[in-house]
Amino acid sequence: MTIADEMRERLENAFAPTELIVVDDSAAHAGHAGNPGGGGETHFNVRIRSAAFEGQSRIARHRMVHKALGDLVPRIHALALDLDV
Repeated sequence: MTIADEMRERLENAFAPTELIVVDDSAAHAGHAGNPGGGGETHFNVRIRSAAFEGQSRIARHRMVHKALGDLVPRIHALALDLDV
């Protein structure tokens, strides 16, 4: 299972999102820090829309996602999050 697949599964389970998009943007960063070999699965963009974020600050939402991803977070170099209700 790829990191992107693991991310999707964990985020689906944690937030029951109405929208979930996980994009592996690693190819755009080949040769840069965190992706020196260009092998991928290092840079991700994630968009989530979920009622679970209602009433939560931006920082709280980010913390919720990092908690849901758990041990995946240290395995990636960059994670851009777009989180809303």
